Amino acid sequence: MSRLHVEYDIKRDIRNSPIVREVDKSRRRQLWRLLGIGVCLVAVLLFSAWQHFELVRHGYEIEQMDRERTQALRTNRHLRLEIETLSSPRRIEQIAIGDLHLVAPTAADSHVIERIAPTPSPARSVLASRGATTGAGSRP
Repeated sequence: MSRLHVEYDIKRDIRNSPIVREVDKSRRRQLWRLLGIGVCLVAVLLFSAWQHFELVRHGYEIEQMDRERTQALRTNRHLRLEIETLSSPRRIEQIAIGDLHLVAPTAADSHVIERIAPTPSPARSVLASRGATTGAGSRP
C-alpha cells in the first residue's frame, strides 16, 4: 500500500445523510421503564432520608425539652422552698416583732366572737300555701 491510498481512505468524504436509522420501540420502552423505576427509587430514597433526618431532629428537640423540663423542675423546687421559708410563722413573727414593733395580744386584748347559726329555711309546704293564697286570681 502506498502512502497515497492511505491518505485517500482517511480523507475520503463519506456521506451518511441518506442513511436513516429506525427507532427501536422495544428499546425505547425499556429505557422509559428503567427511567421510571429509577425515579421511583430516587423518590423512595429521598423520602426515607427525609424521615430519618426528621427523626433525628425530633430526637434533638426531645433532648432539649428534657433539659428545659429538668431546669424548670429545679427552679420550681427552689421557688417552693423559698415560699415555705418566707411564709413560715416563726419568720413572720420575727419580722412583726423586730421590724414592725408589734406585740403579741394578751388575754385582756382578745375578744371572742360567737358564730350565730342561721335559722333553717321554712318547709316547702309553707311556701306553696302562701303562694297559693296570694295568686293572681285571688283577691285579699
